[in-house]
Amino acid sequence: MEKRRVIILGAAGRDFHNFNTRYRGDASTEVVAFTAEQIPGIADRRYPAALAGALYPEGIPIHAESELPRLIDELQVHECVFAYSDVPYAHVMRVNAIVTAAGASFTLLGLTDTLVASSKPVISVCAVRTGAGKSQTSRRVIEILMQRGLRPVAIRHPMPYGDLAKQDVQRFAELADLERHACTIEEMEEYEPHIVRGNVIYAGVDYAAILRAAESDPKGCDVIVWDGGNNDFTFYETDLYITVVDPHRPGHELCYYPGEINLRLADVVVINKLDSAQPAGIQAVRANIASVNPGAVVIDADSPVRMADPTVVEGKRVLVVEDGPTLTHGGMQIGAGVVAAKKCGAREFVDPRPYLVGKLRDTFATYPSIGALLPAMGYGREQLHDLEATIRATDCDAVVIGTPIDLARVIQIDKPHTRVFYDLKERGTPNLEGVLRDFIEKHALGGPGRA
Repeated sequence: MEKRRVIILGAAGRDFHNFNTRYRGDASTEVVAFTAEQIPGIADRRYPAALAGALYPEGIPIHAESELPRLIDELQVHECVFAYSDVPYAHVMRVNAIVTAAGASFTLLGLTDTLVASSKPVISVCAVRTGAGKSQTSRRVIEILMQRGLRPVAIRHPMPYGDLAKQDVQRFAELADLERHACTIEEMEEYEPHIVRGNVIYAGVDYAAILRAAESDPKGCDVIVWDGGNNDFTFYETDLYITVVDPHRPGHELCYYPGEINLRLADVVVINKLDSAQPAGIQAVRANIASVNPGAVVIDADSPVRMADPTVVEGKRVLVVEDGPTLTHGGMQIGAGVVAAKKCGAREFVDPRPYLVGKLRDTFATYPSIGALLPAMGYGREQLHDLEATIRATDCDAVVIGTPIDLARVIQIDKPHTRVFYDLKERGTPNLEGVLRDFIEKHALGGPGRA
């Protein structure tokens, strides 16, 4: 019987998980290639044999998605599996058209094929768009659990951009682990806030193996907290599903893949950034939640910002550096850095585009809507160098760091600079305290001396 020949279309995350859970042990199917999109520098590599399993002794090649029609023809492909996130529905169907016209079928894998079961209770924190406030919501959940004497272990959606075989299962418990695992800025932005708060976070490539390691973590584990990436849905069977929506982008919760899945799956929906959103956007988001998931608990929340040293920016011409993915495929044109700089009296926002160096020019060419902000791109040493050189070349008085990490710890910033911090703050009730109290009681997680 002829094997069904498959290409998985991805961006070094959901694609590898789909392969591991659905195809790795399936002798009736041959995954002949992955394609790569969204993330620079991940094409022209291989999914290593050490992770691909016994059916793939030479591993699996990774190509650029732009080569898809040729690959379908030359590799005699029967089926293409779409496996990346935070794209408008029109993009998904455009890729569908390319695949179908080239002679293959188009597939979107769902929960049955991809969820992994845990021996611990699982809380999943997901979102409808990148930059909605998912990570700060995860931190808030973990903070509450730790205050109740529990030992949460976080597992972050994959961001494996280096040596995949070495990134199979990664554990981060101290800042030195970031260097040991050669993390990019994008990875550090997600892992460092957890580490400095005192909880362990796992990530990597093989999320079944990662889950087993987290469940038996040396520091103990009472509950798993899935810290989602982009607007992807969870990898794990979930006991409490929390989805974050963004009233700065009303309507996106119903037209970006796979964010609407998260909205429909949610037990709890957090409407974040109420303190900076327009009333019309808030109202639209509320109506859309009610239309597709009327039974969800809806929590109102602010995302208050604070600046480490407001005197650095008051009355100054400032360059604002924001979280990279939020500005790129997240499509945001304002972030925590901008909000804080306005609040603290910045006189002018300096446009970095005349001063761009190296690969950052390519980033702005691909995402021209970024505007007069600088995304903290750092997928490799070259991009880190270009980011540092662009900041050095920009004619400004000060730099506002709106990323979740201490950027000055990673690159040299030769101008006065200050960091911006932001956390989730719920308004009234219902709130996460109440939701998690009920969750803890339901799963009998307190116990003597632990509640």
